[in-house]
Amino acid sequence: MTRNFRAEDEGKRVVTADGDEIGTIDQTSGSMAHVKPSMGLSQSVRRRLGWAEEGEETYELRTSRVDDIGSDEVRLKKNL
Repeated sequence: MTRNFRAEDEGKRVVTADGDEIGTIDQTSGSMAHVKPSMGLSQSVRRRLGWAEEGEETYELRTSRVDDIGSDEVRLKKNL
């Protein structure tokens, strides 16, 4: 089980299981973080994350979708 997000996770890169960057963590609150998406994030990745609505500044990311929170990045689970 992945730990909850902490304030020190803010600013970390969020990457897919394959290492593709999808954004950076803007704010954290327990089991949820708000992620500012990368400029070129594809629609298919947005849909898999439930971020289908465009134009938002940040999107929610729950720890249930996270495989690992490292020292400089947050890696998502493979099955997304």
